[in-house]
Amino acid sequence: MDQANPADDVANKDQEQAWNGYEGAYWARHQDRWDAVNDAFNQPLLDAAGIAPRDRVLDIGCGAGRTTRLAARLAAEGTALGLDLSAPMLERARASAAHERTANVVFSRGDAQVHPFAPGGFDVALSRYGVMFFADPGAAFANIGRALRPGGRLSFVCAARPEENDWFRALATLHGILPVGEFGAPGAPGMFSLAAPGRASAILAASGFEAVESVRVEAYGDWGRDAEDAAAFLLDTGPGRHLLDRVGPAEAERARRTLADALRPYESGGAVRLCSSAWLVTARRPAE
Repeated sequence: MDQANPADDVANKDQEQAWNGYEGAYWARHQDRWDAVNDAFNQPLLDAAGIAPRDRVLDIGCGAGRTTRLAARLAAEGTALGLDLSAPMLERARASAAHERTANVVFSRGDAQVHPFAPGGFDVALSRYGVMFFADPGAAFANIGRALRPGGRLSFVCAARPEENDWFRALATLHGILPVGEFGAPGAPGMFSLAAPGRASAILAASGFEAVESVRVEAYGDWGRDAEDAAAFLLDTGPGRHLLDRVGPAEAERARRTLADALRPYESGGAVRLCSSAWLVTARRPAE
């Protein structure tokens, strides 16, 4: 269950620093909250992956391991490996797997862009919001492709265009208060690097995959108990904290009030429910 090895060579140094600093610790502490935000994408992702009982599954950018553990249950006679750069999140993933007594899962720290996977070592690779941060996505997906057996399957969820997400539209109300700037610009490594229609499919095709399909999916998640709680949660993330650190206390407080006001219409039944938009992408390594 436990591979506490240090990461191999890392190509994505900025991401390694972020996910082993404040951002990784924040996600690890708030695993349950992030799962409440994203869990509605689990079933579409797992259905697309088509995991069989004896499959060997790779979860890319597994974070705190929610999807890895779900995959391990489906691959009851197989194995699931969760790979991530973040030591704090992997520590939480291992603790959760031990608590749930999921014995056929292993977590390892590494960069999927350059990790020395055994060639053909996996039947299925999947990811929930973990493939948007590569400095060189073509190289990363080619490396993942080599890790799949001939005919092996890839499925992942990645963010669609920012303006199609309720949480982003709420943050956009902070223009003029915080230096939001180019946050959310598609293309560069980050949350929206694969958001442009057709971008993920083109990269996968160029990386040697076939039968590439991409469909847009939407899901609602719970972002907090009420508007104030959800606003604090968003602004206490790494990017939110970075923005707040660049203004004074008065502007920071104004930003919190403004964001809470923007989120208030989404309050329903003791929760703030926001719709997120994503691409569900599937592909296959060619059979040999």
